Amino acid sequence: MQAYIPDPAYTSSEQARANFRLAGKIALGFVALIWLIQLLNWGLDLELERFGVRPRQLAGLPGILLAPLLHGSFAHLGANSLPLLVLGTGMLYLYPSSALKVIPAVYLGPGIAVWLFARASVHVGASGLVYGLVSYIFVAGVIRRDRRAIAASLLVCFLYGSLAWGVLPIEPGVSWETHLAAALIGLVLAIALRRLDIPPRKRYAWEDEKDEYEDK
Repeated sequence: MQAYIPDPAYTSSEQARANFRLAGKIALGFVALIWLIQLLNWGLDLELERFGVRPRQLAGLPGILLAPLLHGSFAHLGANSLPLLVLGTGMLYLYPSSALKVIPAVYLGPGIAVWLFARASVHVGASGLVYGLVSYIFVAGVIRRDRRAIAASLLVCFLYGSLAWGVLPIEPGVSWETHLAAALIGLVLAIALRRLDIPPRKRYAWEDEKDEYEDK
């Protein structure tokens, strides 16, 4: 299957550059928010981790919404920050229409799955977002014929391929259930939304000449 080149007039336009800057600002804004929350948690000793997802407990339901904003330590937060910035920017820039569906799904979906099925513990962290976005961007690049999507998929594989081990219960204290649920959600959505956000294909002069010949 031959991959096509997106139209440079679309991908290199001033509007495309503005869209990239906006995507980066939104992703950076979210990373800044979770850092602010962690700093307040640390500075005021708020113990916000208790608001994480607690499987099958009513008190753990708010964690579905709050857990991605909370982290157990600065090391935990630091491990998620750069991937969130890179993947969030890529998702919002390459797949803006899909992002409106994918980001809420990988934000809330893993927490729901964890609440229903995970082991008894307190689950916090934005790693569900990371795994969901890695999965979506990688699979989208595999199944699309857009060279830009393929390049993003290869880059994600190179940078974050080792995250695949995080879906297995091999490291104590890591919510592998969150990672697995998020990765599966990203995979399913990449397949379901494969017809969204297709950039216009670059056309060559001989194709235009062929169309003109066929019209005659």
